[in-house]
Amino acid sequence: MELLIMVARTVLLYVVVLIIFRVMGKREIGELSILDLVVFIMIAEMAVMAIENPKDPLLYSILPMLTLLIIQIGLAIWSLKSNRMRNFIDGKPSIIIENGKINEHEMKRQRYNFNDLLVQLRDKNIKNVADVEFAILESSGRLSVFEKDQQSGKKGNLNLPFIIDGIIQEEHLLHEHKTTEWLKTELEKLGYSNLDKVSYCSYDNGKFFIDLVDVKQ
Repeated sequence: MELLIMVARTVLLYVVVLIIFRVMGKREIGELSILDLVVFIMIAEMAVMAIENPKDPLLYSILPMLTLLIIQIGLAIWSLKSNRMRNFIDGKPSIIIENGKINEHEMKRQRYNFNDLLVQLRDKNIKNVADVEFAILESSGRLSVFEKDQQSGKKGNLNLPFIIDGIIQEEHLLHEHKTTEWLKTELEKLGYSNLDKVSYCSYDNGKFFIDLVDVKQ
């Protein structure tokens, strides 16, 4: 009888954990933030404890799981509306190599050493750091690399977005030697006077790419 109870609890907890993970959203393991990873581990540990202690009511394990789910969803919604909260929870990408120059100050700030850099470059089949135009350490710890254009010899740019989720990215503007006033003026020329309706905006080689906020049906 105890074995049947254990099997039933295992199946039920598997379904509960699966539903919780699906509700939290789709992300690959390598793209999980530190907070996501901690929450996933906590939920998995609660499920294991519930299976190992069949005499304890299932509610004692399921209730904390649902509490974590509510907290996670609440923080996700908050981070969508607040750029500061998003940066606090997920962190911000860091430019490790810019225009072929290694930013050692940023590496130290991120506690990221040359061995880490070389290993991740080798993972992308890049043998020489001199071949890299830009390298960005994402908030997940993954390294995004843009190689130099050997044929044209021209310097590239990062094409950093100026607006994300309707929020002006002042750091990105500063990086491209632009101002908020310049952005507003240029978008007004294109007919976008209300920036609240702009969901995403990027700028590359003098051209804007703009995506408007979806209108609710």
